[in-house]
Amino acid sequence: MRKLPTSTIVSLAVVAVTVLALAVAWVIRADRQPGPLDVVLPAVALAGVLVRERYPVVALVVTVAATMTYFPFSSLDGPLIFLPLVVLYTAAERGHLIAAATTGSLALLAMGLGETGTVRHVDDSAMIMIAGWVVAAIAAGSVTRNRRAYLQEAERRVREAEHGKEEEARRRAGEERLRIARELHDVLGHNISLINVQAAAALHGLKKRPDDAERALRTIKDTSKETLRELRTTLGVLRQVDEDAPTAPADSLSRLESLVEASGLTVRTELSGPLDRVPVEVDLAATRIIREALTNVARHSGAGEATLAVSARDGHIMIRVDDDGPGATFTEGSGFGLRGMRERAAALGGSLEAGPRPTGGFRVLASLPLNASLPLDGAR
Repeated sequence: MRKLPTSTIVSLAVVAVTVLALAVAWVIRADRQPGPLDVVLPAVALAGVLVRERYPVVALVVTVAATMTYFPFSSLDGPLIFLPLVVLYTAAERGHLIAAATTGSLALLAMGLGETGTVRHVDDSAMIMIAGWVVAAIAAGSVTRNRRAYLQEAERRVREAEHGKEEEARRRAGEERLRIARELHDVLGHNISLINVQAAAALHGLKKRPDDAERALRTIKDTSKETLRELRTTLGVLRQVDEDAPTAPADSLSRLESLVEASGLTVRTELSGPLDRVPVEVDLAATRIIREALTNVARHSGAGEATLAVSARDGHIMIRVDDDGPGATFTEGSGFGLRGMRERAAALGGSLEAGPRPTGGFRVLASLPLNASLPLDGAR
């Protein structure tokens, strides 16, 4: 129940006083002595009009009853006929359509029965006009209510749409943070891990095997250069400040040989199928999965050799990385490497399995659909 503003109350009071003054002036103009009903019934009807906003049904009954009593039993006919119309409109506008229709119908029926006697107070044309006013007041109130309900529903939908946009923005922001973390992990984590392994090898063989130490230092130099280049490319994509900047990191199956050499492992590579027509997003995901798998072999397996098999068949890119090292590589719950690999495969509608081989060592097996389409900005 809404609270009426002070300005509305003042306006209603002015209207009530004006109508009451007109009723009194009507009696005075007729030069007749007003009876009690000439004052009490207009006051009761006006009181109903004043409270119609808070108590529409009560005001409806009181005003209509007072008006229907006033005209047959008062000494004069004052201008009270418009008060029930106002209350009928308010009741219908507040949703009490049945009460308004019932009260209006009973009032018209009572007036019609009252005019069946020998003395007619209202002719037929006036009856039709009054009935039209009653119907119009109820209809106008119902239309106003429906219009307000429509506007409220439209506002609600706008609010829900705005809330949905905010939720979607938060979801996209979360996905973007995840994508950035995955990209930085791939660019920095893998190469820095490789630099660490090669630095340890260089320190170990610096005096005893200077050739191996030199090769390890050269690998560190090349890997750090590659890391800086990829980091600049990745940050350029994330910032998107230059339309002419590269739109994707440089990792690609076309550079698989240099990726294998940078791993510091002896890798037996098996390639089959048309790998030169792989979509960009699948190409990037496949290369990052291979890089992660080889990095984990170098860091955790204790093996110096690995087998890499990449094939394109049946609409999929199949990737298999095997090692026969005695050490444990990554497991289901350790680190972010396996999680990132799984996320990359799942984002493209593919799958990835990783675990110990029955004959020893560890295996990573991934399948990526060639018809996958995922924008590089992370949008889905």
